[in-house]
Amino acid sequence: MSILINEQQQSFHLTNGSISYQFSVEKDTFLIHNYWGKAIQDNEGISDYPRRDRSHSTNPFNVEAREYSLNDLPQEFPTNGYGDFRETALEHRYPDGSFITQLKYDGYEVYEGKKALEGLPHTYVNKEDEAETLEIYLIDMLYDVIYTLTYTIFQNYDVITRHVRVKNNGNQSVEINKVLSMSLDFDYSQFDLIQLPGSWGRERSIVRTPITQGLHRIDSKRGTVGHEYQPFFALTDPTTTEHHGDIYGFHLVYSGEFMANIELGEFGLLRAQLGINSEHFNWELSPGETFQTPEAVLTYSSKGLNGLSQIKHRFYQNHLIRGKHQYEERPVVLNNWEGTYFNFTEEKIDEMTDEAAKLGVELFVLDDGWFGERNTDTTSLGDWFVNRDKLPSSLKTLAENIKAKGLKFGLWFEPEMISKQSQLYKQHPDWLLKAKDRKESAGRDQYILDYSQPAVRKNIVKQLKNILDNVPIDYIKWDYNRNMTEIGSQSADIRDGEVSHRVVLGLYEILEELTSSYPNILWESCSGGGGRYDPGMLYYMPQTWTSDNTDAVSRLGIQTGTSLIFPVSSMASHVSDVPNHQLNRTTSLKIRGDVAMSGNLGYELDVTTISDEEKAIMKEQISFYKEHRSLIQYGNFYRIINFYEASCNEAAWLFVNDNQSEGLFYYFKVLDRTNPMLKRVKLVGLNPQALYRINQTDEVRYGDELMNKGIFVENKQYYDEINDQDVHGDFRSLRIKLTQVK
Repeated sequence: MSILINEQQQSFHLTNGSISYQFSVEKDTFLIHNYWGKAIQDNEGISDYPRRDRSHSTNPFNVEAREYSLNDLPQEFPTNGYGDFRETALEHRYPDGSFITQLKYDGYEVYEGKKALEGLPHTYVNKEDEAETLEIYLIDMLYDVIYTLTYTIFQNYDVITRHVRVKNNGNQSVEINKVLSMSLDFDYSQFDLIQLPGSWGRERSIVRTPITQGLHRIDSKRGTVGHEYQPFFALTDPTTTEHHGDIYGFHLVYSGEFMANIELGEFGLLRAQLGINSEHFNWELSPGETFQTPEAVLTYSSKGLNGLSQIKHRFYQNHLIRGKHQYEERPVVLNNWEGTYFNFTEEKIDEMTDEAAKLGVELFVLDDGWFGERNTDTTSLGDWFVNRDKLPSSLKTLAENIKAKGLKFGLWFEPEMISKQSQLYKQHPDWLLKAKDRKESAGRDQYILDYSQPAVRKNIVKQLKNILDNVPIDYIKWDYNRNMTEIGSQSADIRDGEVSHRVVLGLYEILEELTSSYPNILWESCSGGGGRYDPGMLYYMPQTWTSDNTDAVSRLGIQTGTSLIFPVSSMASHVSDVPNHQLNRTTSLKIRGDVAMSGNLGYELDVTTISDEEKAIMKEQISFYKEHRSLIQYGNFYRIINFYEASCNEAAWLFVNDNQSEGLFYYFKVLDRTNPMLKRVKLVGLNPQALYRINQTDEVRYGDELMNKGIFVENKQYYDEINDQDVHGDFRSLRIKLTQVK
């Protein structure tokens, strides 16, 4: 790994032997992007991008040549006002009212390792020699504002991270209207765009479209990431598949409003940008102050979508997720929500946990309704003390009784919200998030607390610590169930244009304090399901409730999209009752279990009302999962059949351990058809020279045969008492264990 610098040509080449990233400085001013992709040799310089005289293009102030136009150059950090008419990475409003930013190159620094981002989640190194960092310094000479562009390349991952710091060294305040975490221009236009749009209950669909001339934007204006879009996009060669071809991924380590711009310009340059959404953003940078952007993670793979996924899975697992649970096997959970909703008693919880212990469940989670006067979703958010009408023996006693049965105990919170029917609101109505002198909009009969105010953060931390210090809690489900409206603060000390970002920073401050104070707790993020499934939250909480939709068929799509960018160990997935509460669909317990155990397995139903036959199936699922969860949660995951490329009717997943001695294959079929063609599926990721035993039949096959010839998933020999016993029918799943024997 090295960062190669040609001082004479002012060129920079970041490489780890697997990838290369090159850019250079021109005219002592402009950063020009030259290359990003497979590693190439350094030739003591970087070849110039050809220049042409473009009609109606302008030439910057320090260049007389007509063929030199910023609108036709591949740049690294484009600014405003000098003839680049595409999207900028930076926009200021200066004391004279001007929006024009002129930056000059002012040097660089290289150092081993990677520095932390103060107040923001970020990727990290465990040892200094795992990464190398380049900082590029730019300066606005007129107002003495310094810009630091930071690039970190990792030794063992095809990843580069980028972020920007802006420091005001002048004597006048400057307004930041926009500052993105990264921008770069490809001098190649033949790309497809992959994004992960969705909605509540159908998060992260994989959508792939050709890119045509114009601006394509993916963003959130909701104060948070939201179910609708992920702060991620990828650019692929049109021929790229799951297993072959170039793909470039961009992901923002942030949980607030974001903006991704993908712009194909008139001359075939493709601009890719990612950062904080500028729509609700206006930051006053006073003399001496510094503003730090979130971090962007840039990933390259020449091995298709699966290649990108495996890089991101390993990288996030080893360099983003932290703490005690980073590599710990996740427990099998029973959550009471869909089993009881608000209507539970101590006696009911006692019955459910008795049965859960018999089934092999390891952790019971008490969901919404345990606090304040919370019997519906209209009250008590903000009042984090026990509801003695429901739990007369106290929360502590309930938890101790559950733990005496051999179960761990978990609890649901929604600490960022407030109900008007609450003691907290009566005492502090000014803590509700809203613009001054504006009426506030309700969402689910609840409102958002203004975490930009220090007093609000202090109160919530105090309330939560009072619970956590007095109740033996092993797991927290941290929920967030509405979007921001009327974004502003009732505090006179906080500018409304800064509120959205300051609320996110306030959340991060609270999460850092709580997760470091209670390191043994397993923290799970939730936002109406997967509405805040992002790398920022993953930094504090190692797993996320993937979706409120627990229907097995829906989860095939949701978990396929999630697997593109997030590790399996972060993906909470539960079996629920049928007919499903979100879709009213009935599927077998078999397929529900197989889909759920492809993440962090849990159950969300009333286990006291199910049949003995269902209990036997659940016991087998739990036992099998415990035996293989290390492979599932921390092995190498492959999408063999992409659900979205198979008309949303099939999916196939494969988990393989690092030494390729063990594999677990799942095949899912949604709707059957009459007299179908046979389906041959080729596996990947195995040792071609090894012999593997297929557990259902005890037949032995070489890895190269399984990968090149494949298996027929309709083979009746594979269907037994563990699988569906019949190859035909709707909503079928097949589970095959592969074990190396030689």
